Amino acid sequence: MEKITVLIIDDSSVIRNIIKELLSDVDDIEVVGEAKDPLIARTLIKQLNPDVLTLDVEMPKMDGITFLSNLMRLRPMPVVMLSTLTTKGADTTLKALDLGAIDFIAKPSFEALTGHKEDFKQSIVEKIRYAGSIDSQDFTFSRQLLTQEKSKQLIFNGSKSENHLIAIGASTGGTDAIKNLLMAMPENAPAIVITLHIPRIFSARFAARMNKNLSLVVQEAQHREKIKNGHVYIAPGDKHLKVESKGGALFCVLDDSAPVNRHKPAVDVLFNSLTHIASNVQAVILTGMGQDGAQGLLALKKRGAMTIIQDKNSSLVWGMPGSAFHCNAHTKQLPLLDIGEELLKNATLGWREVEEGMYENS
Repeated sequence: MEKITVLIIDDSSVIRNIIKELLSDVDDIEVVGEAKDPLIARTLIKQLNPDVLTLDVEMPKMDGITFLSNLMRLRPMPVVMLSTLTTKGADTTLKALDLGAIDFIAKPSFEALTGHKEDFKQSIVEKIRYAGSIDSQDFTFSRQLLTQEKSKQLIFNGSKSENHLIAIGASTGGTDAIKNLLMAMPENAPAIVITLHIPRIFSARFAARMNKNLSLVVQEAQHREKIKNGHVYIAPGDKHLKVESKGGALFCVLDDSAPVNRHKPAVDVLFNSLTHIASNVQAVILTGMGQDGAQGLLALKKRGAMTIIQDKNSSLVWGMPGSAFHCNAHTKQLPLLDIGEELLKNATLGWREVEEGMYENS
């Protein structure tokens, strides 16, 4: 069996040793080297040619963000970040995901490792395996797609039906895909609800970052908040997001029940809550690890919703979209940069009319 080779980059010898120890008995993963700073890492990457890097975001001599930016420009490859669950750590990690990191792992405290070492091991093994499954040429191609010149903001003439809703699911590495999709959406776009696999402090910072850079109003969803056009509601990182219909309007509902598919929030929970209004919903699964959202997307498709998955070529990780593809939960699969136009087109006319060829580009 060919092993996934890993280079660990972290200024803490304790963290490096913990990761090496946890990965030492994993049959399909091999730690081939370690570096205490990016300058040493740069030499080792050339010598060892690893499949995956684990990278601390805060290091001496050259910070992780500067190193990652240079890496993605000169030698794009899968990187899993190690970050702290702080406001500063959240901002840095979100920047790393923008630059092309596949995912991140919350750096555990020493106290947490004494009682939850297996949880940390399961997380890091899963993410390294996904990162190692990405073909280097596919990774480079997907990065090129995301960095090419973006189309101008789209024009939207208003929904044909009331309470038209767009629902989006992605995992941690989907932050950049969400940003690229939302950048094309005008301020009068249909309401958008999003479930993303990130911790609470990350979801709050992500919403704030998006709100500064988009025409739409972007915020963390609040319990019992009325859903409005031109607004984006992001599930808090520690609650499931559902949608409830009452009195002719739609409302966000936050649910503190158990994780689903090992995620909280879970995309399946959001999608399953929309089946009662499926004919007025467009649901999208973007790049991400795992299979969360596939069954919920299938349930929506069976109820008459338009269901879209990001295609493999434009996905950094085709786990979630791929799972939906394999159970035939999608109505369409599209490149990331085409999804926004498709959503607005369908909202304007109603997707059945679009499918029947009644829509013409002006």
